[in-house]
Amino acid sequence: MTLNRDIERIVRAACAAPSVHNSQPWQFAVDHGDILQLSAAVDRALWVCDPSARLLYMSCGAALLNARLAIRAAGGQPDLWLLPHPDYSFEVLARIRISPGTPASPEERELHDAIPRRRTNRGPCTGKPIPESVTAAMREAARSEGAGLRLLDRDQTESVLAASAEASDELAANGEHRQELRRWIGTGRNDGIPLAALPHQPASEPAPVRTRDYFAAVPRARGPKVRYERFPHVAVLTTAEDEPRDWLVAGQALQRVLLTATASGISASFLCQLLELRDMREDDPPHWPGPANQQMIIRLGYAAEPTVSMPRRPLADVLDWRNLAPTAQAS
Repeated sequence: MTLNRDIERIVRAACAAPSVHNSQPWQFAVDHGDILQLSAAVDRALWVCDPSARLLYMSCGAALLNARLAIRAAGGQPDLWLLPHPDYSFEVLARIRISPGTPASPEERELHDAIPRRRTNRGPCTGKPIPESVTAAMREAARSEGAGLRLLDRDQTESVLAASAEASDELAANGEHRQELRRWIGTGRNDGIPLAALPHQPASEPAPVRTRDYFAAVPRARGPKVRYERFPHVAVLTTAEDEPRDWLVAGQALQRVLLTATASGISASFLCQLLELRDMREDDPPHWPGPANQQMIIRLGYAAEPTVSMPRRPLADVLDWRNLAPTAQAS
């Protein structure tokens, strides 16, 4: 590995991860030349819809999985320490020691190559069935990271979509939530959700995409009505426990699932408003679709139209070289 160039590639790959409202709530620093440190950018937290920072941790976990894959693609071995660590402040979420490693496996390279192609699809899907071989691969992707993935049947999907629509209505009526959304929608910055990447106005409800609180916050985003797929594919990502460390695990599992889907031509979007509302209210977890802790609701499918790329923060804003050892810097 050539440290400078590889570190930059690793962090660029990490920053291509999905994050709540594309807030990109992460910071990276190089420590003593061979350790990459991931910290939470707490000034980018969404304290109204994400009061426990669950989604912030999951966003950073997704970035962490990308970093691990990029290290492997560069021929390195990522030795990972997740929080908590008594020697570091609460913002530090993980540290990765980059050691020499074996060549990346074909699967690791396939997932790494899918990183720049993965995009959130809030538009309609074709309704084409997802092959069982692909759903099995996505379930295994979640399992390999210590999480579970359950594909919902039609009745469960209808129940989740109806509950998600009700949650969107309640969030749309919350003035603080609308104000927070406005900070992240259609701002023209190098973060947030561009108007072109928002969902279309569904021709029928409940829809398999999040719309009502988005449109309540930014009415100008409401466009012509579009018909979404009649029978969407919806999955729930779960963990056995529900502590901050588990949210980092869930974020890594989510990203491995998304990259596995991307490699097979499948895109995804998220129906997390029901989970946001649960955390805002401090409600008990919902009983569907099982007793495990629900971390993300994912809508999967083959995109019916091109997806929109999301803006990204400049590398200089997310990577701190100040702790880089002089000998490594000169390599």
